[in-house]
Amino acid sequence: MGAFNTCGYGVPMVVLLVFTAAFFAFIVSAVAGGGAGLVLVPLLRLILPVASIPGALSIGTATSSISRIWLFRRHIRWDVVRRFVPTALPAAAVGAWLLTRFDAVYVEFLLGCFLLLNLPALLRRRPLSEAEPPLPLGRLPWLGAAAGLLSGFTGAVGVIFNHGYYRMGLTKDEIVATRATNEVLLHLLKIGLYAAFGLLPRSALFAGGLVAVAAVLASLASRRVLSLMRESVFRRIGLFAMVASGVAMFSLSGGQIMAIHRAWVTYVAPGHEREIQLYWGGARRAAIEREDDGALVVERVVTPADLPLAVRTVLPTIAAAGPIVMIEEVRGEGRYYEIYWRSGRTVRKVEVSPQGTPRRRVLFRRVP
Repeated sequence: MGAFNTCGYGVPMVVLLVFTAAFFAFIVSAVAGGGAGLVLVPLLRLILPVASIPGALSIGTATSSISRIWLFRRHIRWDVVRRFVPTALPAAAVGAWLLTRFDAVYVEFLLGCFLLLNLPALLRRRPLSEAEPPLPLGRLPWLGAAAGLLSGFTGAVGVIFNHGYYRMGLTKDEIVATRATNEVLLHLLKIGLYAAFGLLPRSALFAGGLVAVAAVLASLASRRVLSLMRESVFRRIGLFAMVASGVAMFSLSGGQIMAIHRAWVTYVAPGHEREIQLYWGGARRAAIEREDDGALVVERVVTPADLPLAVRTVLPTIAAAGPIVMIEEVRGEGRYYEIYWRSGRTVRKVEVSPQGTPRRRVLFRRVP
């Protein structure tokens, strides 16, 4: 299986885990109108390199699309397919090429934020079809281009476009059949492009094969499930799938971005102060502090060049007592500056108004 990463588990355990998760993910995908790829991304990220995930997903989703086309062939909306596919295919080629040039984690983070915007719609009692205007068929080429670009770049984002299908008034069977027809050529094209760009190692082929087998079995099972489900329940589950996918993408990609940029959030309580500190690039950049009177203030790390002239003039006096280690601009009901300097093993600070008037001096903490 090449460089297949088992994350410390045996190969049979990994095979069973991927197969089982894919089977249930594709059943959920059929019921929710899409989203198996986004559900599987977090799992596949644990066992495959990030750049190999889109290829493995495309193998499984292409197989799933073919099986759904056969099972739901009488419900395909060809007027939608004719407008969607011509722009989706070239856009997918561009997306696959971009995957070789840029890290997809930032796009995944933005998609996660976008999907989370569906939370109000999920909580709303009013049916989605009554809350939004119909989507004109003339906009489908733009929808296809967006779907192709994002799908080529991240592997699978079909659930993001559920709203478009809902607003066109498609039934649950029409959504399943039309989505599969729209996407089958898209996925086949991506598989060829990923292979050409060297993004389909043996580990991705193995994982994709497992997903494909599970997808076919899930399509057979989901046909029965859909026949028993009401349209309103189908759409409600689709919204839930979008929000759940958004949570997964936001948290996983957000954590990866924070690791890349050495960013983190921490809570400290030096003395009587309590604050949440924000770090980026391994250095403190900002903080949110609750003062003694209960008011919240925002602190931002600044350089001497960012200070008003009156504040800059007092820096030499402070530096004479010890080297300055950090300067913060504090904004709450008013504005002032906190200047920290080292005195032996102790870090002290002085609060200075924009006019250069010292407010108070504070013992901050001892350092090693």
